[in-house]
Amino acid sequence: MPSVHLSNALAQDLLGQAILAPSSHNTQPWRFRLSASAIDLLADRRRALPVNDPDDRELTISCGCALMNLRIAAARRELGTHTTLLPEAADPRWLARVALVPGADVPADQAVLAEAIPRRHSCRHPFEPRAIPETDIPRLVAAAAAEGAWLRPLTEAGARAQLVSLIAEGDTAQWADARWRRELAAWMHPRRLGDGLSVPTLAVPLTRLLVRAFNLGEGVAARNGTLAESAPLLAVLGTDEDNPRHWLLAGQALQRMLLVACRQGLQAAYLNQPIQVARLRPCLRPLTGGGHAQLLLCLGYPHTPPAASPRRPLIEVMEKPA
Repeated sequence: MPSVHLSNALAQDLLGQAILAPSSHNTQPWRFRLSASAIDLLADRRRALPVNDPDDRELTISCGCALMNLRIAAARRELGTHTTLLPEAADPRWLARVALVPGADVPADQAVLAEAIPRRHSCRHPFEPRAIPETDIPRLVAAAAAEGAWLRPLTEAGARAQLVSLIAEGDTAQWADARWRRELAAWMHPRRLGDGLSVPTLAVPLTRLLVRAFNLGEGVAARNGTLAESAPLLAVLGTDEDNPRHWLLAGQALQRMLLVACRQGLQAAYLNQPIQVARLRPCLRPLTGGGHAQLLLCLGYPHTPPAASPRRPLIEVMEKPA
Protein backbone atom coordinates (compact mmCIF):
# COMPACT_ATOMS: atom_id res chain seq x y z
CA MET A 1 0.00 0.00 0.00
CA PRO A 2 1.45 3.42 -0.92
CA SER A 3 1.91 5.80 1.98
CA VAL A 4 2.20 9.49 2.76
CA HIS A 5 5.24 11.07 4.38
CA LEU A 6 4.02 12.47 7.67
CA SER A 7 5.85 15.78 7.93
CA ASN A 8 5.75 17.87 11.10
CA ALA A 9 3.52 20.41 9.37
CA LEU A 10 1.04 17.75 8.24
CA ALA A 11 1.03 16.09 11.66
CA GLN A 12 0.35 19.38 13.41
CA ASP A 13 -2.45 20.21 11.00
CA LEU A 14 -4.18 16.85 11.45
CA LEU A 15 -3.70 16.62 15.20
CA GLY A 16 -4.72 20.24 15.69
CA GLN A 17 -8.15 19.13 14.48
CA ALA A 18 -8.14 15.80 16.32
CA ILE A 19 -7.73 17.40 19.75
CA LEU A 20 -10.85 19.54 19.30
CA ALA A 21 -12.92 16.45 20.13
CA PRO A 22 -15.13 16.46 23.23
CA SER A 23 -14.18 14.50 26.35
CA SER A 24 -15.61 13.81 29.80
CA HIS A 25 -14.74 16.67 32.19
CA ASN A 26 -12.57 17.95 29.30
CA THR A 27 -9.87 15.51 30.39
CA GLN A 28 -8.52 15.16 26.82
CA PRO A 29 -7.38 11.56 27.52
CA TRP A 30 -5.45 10.99 24.29
CA ARG A 31 -1.93 10.87 22.99
CA PHE A 32 -0.66 10.47 19.43
CA ARG A 33 2.45 8.53 18.43
CA LEU A 34 3.90 9.54 15.08
CA SER A 35 5.74 7.37 12.59
CA ALA A 36 6.79 7.96 8.99
CA SER A 37 3.33 7.49 7.49
CA ALA A 38 0.92 6.66 10.31
CA ILE A 39 -0.50 8.05 13.53
CA ASP A 40 -1.21 5.85 16.53
CA LEU A 41 -3.98 6.89 18.89
CA LEU A 42 -3.13 6.07 22.50
CA ALA A 43 -5.24 6.27 25.64
CA ASP A 44 -3.73 8.49 28.31
CA ARG A 45 -5.05 6.62 31.32
CA ARG A 46 -3.40 9.07 33.69
CA ARG A 47 -6.40 11.23 32.78
CA ALA A 48 -8.96 8.58 33.68
CA LEU A 49 -11.95 9.21 35.94
CA PRO A 50 -12.06 6.08 38.11
CA VAL A 51 -15.21 7.07 40.00
CA ASN A 52 -17.23 8.58 37.16
CA ASP A 53 -15.95 6.15 34.52
CA PRO A 54 -14.52 3.05 36.25
CA ASP A 55 -14.23 0.96 33.07
CA ASP A 56 -12.69 3.76 30.96
CA ARG A 57 -15.74 3.51 28.72
CA GLU A 58 -16.21 7.25 28.30
CA LEU A 59 -12.43 7.71 28.06
CA THR A 60 -12.42 5.34 25.08
CA ILE A 61 -15.44 7.06 23.53
CA SER A 62 -13.65 10.41 23.85
CA CYS A 63 -10.63 8.95 22.05
CA GLY A 64 -12.99 7.67 19.35
CA CYS A 65 -14.20 11.25 18.84
CA ALA A 66 -10.59 12.38 18.35
CA LEU A 67 -10.09 9.52 15.88
CA MET A 68 -13.06 10.69 13.82
CA ASN A 69 -11.71 14.23 13.72
CA LEU A 70 -8.36 12.88 12.56
CA ARG A 71 -9.99 10.93 9.72
CA ILE A 72 -12.02 13.96 8.66
CA ALA A 73 -8.99 16.27 8.80
CA ALA A 74 -7.13 13.84 6.53
CA ALA A 75 -10.08 13.78 4.12
CA ARG A 76 -9.98 17.59 3.97
CA ARG A 77 -6.35 17.25 2.83
CA GLU A 78 -7.53 14.75 0.18
CA LEU A 79 -5.79 11.92 2.01
CA GLY A 80 -7.35 8.54 2.49
CA THR A 81 -7.01 6.68 5.77
CA HIS A 82 -6.72 3.02 6.66
CA THR A 83 -7.78 2.65 10.29
CA THR A 84 -7.05 -0.37 12.47
CA LEU A 85 -8.79 -0.49 15.83
CA LEU A 86 -7.05 -2.08 18.84
CA PRO A 87 -4.00 -3.19 16.82
CA GLU A 88 -2.23 -4.92 19.70
CA ALA A 89 -4.19 -6.79 22.36
CA ALA A 90 -1.15 -6.85 24.64
CA ASP A 91 -1.04 -3.04 24.69
CA PRO A 92 -4.36 -1.71 26.03
CA ARG A 93 -3.07 1.86 25.66
CA TRP A 94 -2.93 1.49 21.86
CA LEU A 95 -6.45 2.18 20.59
CA ALA A 96 -5.99 2.69 16.86
CA ARG A 97 -3.52 3.12 14.02
CA VAL A 98 -4.35 5.50 11.19
CA ALA A 99 -2.27 4.98 8.06
CA LEU A 100 -2.38 7.86 5.58
CA VAL A 101 -2.95 6.75 2.00
CA PRO A 102 -2.33 9.02 -1.03
CA GLY A 103 -4.59 8.88 -4.04
CA ALA A 104 -7.32 6.97 -2.21
CA ASP A 105 -10.97 7.74 -2.75
CA VAL A 106 -11.77 10.29 -0.08
CA PRO A 107 -15.39 10.18 1.13
CA ALA A 108 -16.91 13.53 0.21
CA ASP A 109 -19.34 13.28 3.11
CA GLN A 110 -16.36 13.27 5.48
CA ALA A 111 -14.37 16.09 3.90
CA VAL A 112 -17.29 18.54 4.09
CA LEU A 113 -17.50 18.05 7.85
CA ALA A 114 -14.04 19.48 8.46
CA GLU A 115 -15.22 23.08 8.59
CA ALA A 116 -17.53 22.21 11.48
CA ILE A 117 -14.77 20.81 13.71
CA PRO A 118 -13.72 24.17 15.23
CA ARG A 119 -17.35 25.33 15.48
CA ARG A 120 -18.64 22.35 17.46
CA HIS A 121 -18.87 23.15 21.17
CA SER A 122 -20.79 21.60 24.05
CA CYS A 123 -23.83 23.62 25.13
CA ARG A 124 -24.53 24.01 28.85
CA HIS A 125 -27.60 26.24 28.78
CA PRO A 126 -31.24 25.75 27.72
CA PHE A 127 -31.88 25.83 23.99
CA GLU A 128 -34.07 28.09 21.92
CA PRO A 129 -37.71 26.93 21.88
CA ARG A 130 -37.43 26.05 18.20
CA ALA A 131 -38.22 22.66 16.71
CA ILE A 132 -35.67 20.80 14.61
CA PRO A 133 -37.03 20.18 11.09
CA GLU A 134 -38.16 16.58 10.72
CA THR A 135 -35.98 16.21 7.63
CA ASP A 136 -32.83 16.95 9.67
CA ILE A 137 -33.23 14.21 12.27
CA PRO A 138 -32.76 11.27 9.85
CA ARG A 139 -29.42 12.81 8.83
CA LEU A 140 -28.25 12.59 12.42
CA VAL A 141 -29.42 8.98 12.68
CA ALA A 142 -27.62 8.14 9.43
CA ALA A 143 -24.40 9.80 10.61
CA ALA A 144 -24.27 7.57 13.69
CA ALA A 145 -25.14 4.47 11.67
CA ALA A 146 -22.34 5.19 9.19
CA GLU A 147 -19.81 4.59 11.99
CA GLY A 148 -21.37 1.46 13.44
CA ALA A 149 -23.58 2.88 16.20
CA TRP A 150 -27.23 3.85 16.51
CA LEU A 151 -29.06 7.00 17.54
CA ARG A 152 -32.55 6.69 19.05
CA PRO A 153 -34.49 9.97 19.16
CA LEU A 154 -37.01 9.96 22.01
CA THR A 155 -40.03 11.87 20.76
CA GLU A 156 -42.90 10.36 22.76
CA ALA A 157 -43.82 12.46 25.80
CA GLY A 158 -43.85 9.49 28.16
CA ALA A 159 -40.37 8.37 27.11
CA ARG A 160 -39.00 11.88 27.54
CA ALA A 161 -40.54 12.12 31.00
CA GLN A 162 -38.98 8.79 32.01
CA LEU A 163 -35.61 10.00 30.77
CA VAL A 164 -35.85 13.27 32.72
CA SER A 165 -36.69 11.26 35.83
CA LEU A 166 -33.66 8.99 35.30
CA ILE A 167 -31.40 12.02 34.85
CA ALA A 168 -32.60 13.42 38.18
CA GLU A 169 -32.05 10.06 39.88
CA GLY A 170 -28.56 9.89 38.41
CA ASP A 171 -27.71 13.41 39.59
CA THR A 172 -28.94 12.57 43.08
CA ALA A 173 -26.87 9.39 43.25
CA GLN A 174 -23.68 10.99 41.98
CA TRP A 175 -23.78 14.07 44.18
CA ALA A 176 -24.48 11.91 47.24
CA ASP A 177 -21.13 10.16 46.64
CA ALA A 178 -18.28 12.09 48.28
CA ARG A 179 -15.72 10.28 46.10
CA TRP A 180 -17.51 11.45 42.95
CA ARG A 181 -17.61 15.03 44.24
CA ARG A 182 -13.89 14.96 45.02
CA GLU A 183 -13.11 13.70 41.53
CA LEU A 184 -15.28 16.39 39.94
CA ALA A 185 -13.63 19.08 42.06
CA ALA A 186 -10.16 17.86 41.07
CA TRP A 187 -10.96 18.58 37.41
CA MET A 188 -12.11 22.15 38.03
CA HIS A 189 -9.19 24.14 36.66
CA PRO A 190 -8.38 27.73 35.73
CA ARG A 191 -8.67 28.12 31.98
CA ARG A 192 -4.95 28.79 31.56
CA LEU A 193 -4.16 25.13 32.36
CA GLY A 194 -5.75 24.08 29.06
CA ASP A 195 -7.92 21.24 30.33
CA GLY A 196 -10.66 20.38 32.79
CA LEU A 197 -13.83 22.28 33.62
CA SER A 198 -13.00 25.97 33.39
CA VAL A 199 -13.50 28.07 36.51
CA PRO A 200 -12.33 31.70 36.94
CA THR A 201 -8.86 31.58 38.48
CA LEU A 202 -9.76 33.41 41.68
CA ALA A 203 -12.84 31.24 42.20
CA VAL A 204 -11.11 27.86 41.84
CA PRO A 205 -10.31 27.23 45.55
CA LEU A 206 -13.79 28.16 46.78
CA THR A 207 -15.56 26.30 43.97
CA ARG A 208 -13.59 23.13 44.65
CA LEU A 209 -14.30 23.42 48.37
CA LEU A 210 -18.04 23.83 47.82
CA VAL A 211 -18.22 20.88 45.41
CA ARG A 212 -16.26 18.61 47.74
CA ALA A 213 -18.16 19.60 50.87
CA PHE A 214 -21.79 19.93 49.82
CA ASN A 215 -24.32 17.67 48.16
CA LEU A 216 -25.72 19.94 45.45
CA GLY A 217 -27.64 17.15 43.76
CA GLU A 218 -31.10 18.62 44.20
CA GLY A 219 -30.23 21.89 42.49
CA VAL A 220 -28.20 20.22 39.75
CA ALA A 221 -31.03 17.77 39.07
CA ALA A 222 -33.51 20.63 38.74
CA ARG A 223 -31.22 22.52 36.36
CA ASN A 224 -30.54 19.45 34.23
CA GLY A 225 -34.23 18.63 34.19
CA THR A 226 -34.94 22.07 32.75
CA LEU A 227 -32.23 21.56 30.14
CA ALA A 228 -33.63 18.18 29.11
CA GLU A 229 -37.24 19.35 29.06
CA SER A 230 -36.32 22.36 26.90
CA ALA A 231 -34.32 20.35 24.38
CA PRO A 232 -35.90 20.09 20.95
CA LEU A 233 -34.38 16.61 20.66
CA LEU A 234 -33.49 14.06 23.32
CA ALA A 235 -31.62 11.06 21.97
CA VAL A 236 -29.63 8.05 23.12
CA LEU A 237 -26.54 6.99 21.20
CA GLY A 238 -25.65 3.34 21.63
CA THR A 239 -24.08 0.21 20.22
CA ASP A 240 -25.09 -3.42 19.82
CA GLU A 241 -22.16 -4.61 21.93
CA ASP A 242 -20.44 -3.13 24.96
CA ASN A 243 -16.66 -3.44 24.71
CA PRO A 244 -13.65 -1.22 23.85
CA ARG A 245 -14.01 -1.75 20.10
CA HIS A 246 -17.62 -0.65 20.19
CA TRP A 247 -16.79 2.25 22.50
CA LEU A 248 -14.40 3.46 19.81
CA LEU A 249 -17.16 3.06 17.23
CA ALA A 250 -19.50 5.02 19.49
CA GLY A 251 -17.00 7.85 19.75
CA GLN A 252 -16.54 8.06 16.00
CA ALA A 253 -20.31 7.93 15.51
CA LEU A 254 -20.86 10.62 18.12
CA GLN A 255 -18.36 13.00 16.57
CA ARG A 256 -19.64 12.46 13.04
CA MET A 257 -23.19 13.06 14.21
CA LEU A 258 -22.17 16.18 16.17
CA LEU A 259 -20.47 17.67 13.12
CA VAL A 260 -23.49 16.95 10.92
CA ALA A 261 -25.63 18.61 13.60
CA CYS A 262 -23.28 21.60 13.79
CA ARG A 263 -23.66 22.17 10.05
CA GLN A 264 -27.41 22.36 10.70
CA GLY A 265 -26.92 24.99 13.42
CA LEU A 266 -27.35 22.51 16.28
CA GLN A 267 -25.19 21.91 19.33
CA ALA A 268 -25.37 19.21 21.99
CA ALA A 269 -25.45 18.90 25.75
CA TYR A 270 -24.67 15.66 27.57
CA LEU A 271 -26.73 14.22 30.40
CA ASN A 272 -25.06 10.84 30.81
CA GLN A 273 -25.88 10.32 34.48
CA PRO A 274 -28.31 7.41 33.88
CA ILE A 275 -25.54 5.61 32.00
CA GLN A 276 -22.75 6.49 34.43
CA VAL A 277 -24.74 5.16 37.42
CA ALA A 278 -24.53 1.43 36.77
CA ARG A 279 -27.84 0.44 38.34
CA LEU A 280 -29.74 2.94 36.16
CA ARG A 281 -28.26 1.98 32.81
CA PRO A 282 -30.55 -1.05 32.26
CA CYS A 283 -33.56 1.25 32.72
CA LEU A 284 -32.77 2.80 29.34
CA ARG A 285 -33.26 -0.44 27.42
CA PRO A 286 -37.07 -0.22 27.26
CA LEU A 287 -36.69 3.30 25.86
CA THR A 288 -34.17 2.33 23.17
CA GLY A 289 -35.47 -1.09 22.19
CA GLY A 290 -32.34 -2.91 23.36
CA GLY A 291 -28.63 -2.58 22.80
CA HIS A 292 -26.23 -0.72 25.05
CA ALA A 293 -26.73 2.99 25.72
CA GLN A 294 -23.42 4.85 25.58
CA LEU A 295 -24.40 8.55 25.66
CA LEU A 296 -27.48 10.62 26.35
CA LEU A 297 -27.74 13.85 24.39
CA CYS A 298 -29.86 16.95 24.19
CA LEU A 299 -29.71 18.69 20.81
CA GLY A 300 -31.00 22.08 19.87
CA TYR A 301 -30.28 25.64 18.78
CA PRO A 302 -28.26 27.62 21.36
CA HIS A 303 -29.39 31.13 22.26
CA THR A 304 -25.77 32.26 21.85
CA PRO A 305 -22.77 30.38 20.44
CA PRO A 306 -21.26 28.20 23.20
CA ALA A 307 -17.76 29.07 24.35
CA ALA A 308 -14.92 26.82 23.27
CA SER A 309 -13.38 24.67 26.00
CA PRO A 310 -9.61 25.11 26.45
CA ARG A 311 -7.14 22.67 24.90
CA ARG A 312 -3.65 21.59 25.87
CA PRO A 313 -0.77 22.45 23.51
CA LEU A 314 -0.09 19.84 20.83
CA ILE A 315 3.38 19.24 22.19
CA GLU A 316 1.79 17.70 25.29
CA VAL A 317 -0.08 15.01 23.36
CA MET A 318 2.45 14.05 20.66
CA GLU A 319 5.20 11.48 20.97
CA LYS A 320 7.71 9.82 18.68
CA PRO A 321 8.06 6.02 18.58
CA ALA A 322 10.65 4.58 20.93
